[in-house]
Amino acid sequence: MKLFTAMAAAVGILTAATAFAETPVKGDPAKAQQIVNTVCVACHGADGNSVAPANPKLAGQHEAYLLKQLHDFKSGARMNPVMAGMVASLTPEDMANLAAYFSGQKNNGGKPADPAKVELGQKIYRGGVMKSGVPACAGCHSPNGAGIPDQFPRLAGQHAEYIATQLKAFRNEERANDPAKMMREVAVKMTDKEIAAVSEYIAAMK
Repeated sequence: MKLFTAMAAAVGILTAATAFAETPVKGDPAKAQQIVNTVCVACHGADGNSVAPANPKLAGQHEAYLLKQLHDFKSGARMNPVMAGMVASLTPEDMANLAAYFSGQKNNGGKPADPAKVELGQKIYRGGVMKSGVPACAGCHSPNGAGIPDQFPRLAGQHAEYIATQLKAFRNEERANDPAKMMREVAVKMTDKEIAAVSEYIAAMK
């Protein structure tokens, strides 16, 4: 039974990753500049390095992931009233251009964090939580937080507040655009303390 469960999980991950990799990405970053300066800059910054901890950094994020999120906001697969309004008038070409633009920007890296939380967060990120079945984050998002292009997003240097909010949204089924329910199945096993710790560790990664 354990072998079957492990095989099923592996197939689910492979299927999700394959679907993610097939997302078409054909953007022109130069054509995104006007939209960036008039629509995106207030929340995400001109270079995608948001200074507000509630708003995600987009700089250096994988192009396919950014494109998928924009499409999901537009379709309603990912619910967010603010982003729904932002993407309402964007064309598929606009979204592809924005994804290409922000993926090409340099992420400004991590920040100092609470040492106590970082220690626990590092253990969770690298080794998971065996007693509750939480897998190591590094397995999908890579040991250095860079993610796997076209499959799993970059996390390193992301705002701790934003990471924690998203994990709780997955846990509460308020966000449900993760392939094969992967993040929901992880987050539902995590406590608030574990979420806070791993979020702090991710924020401190460079």
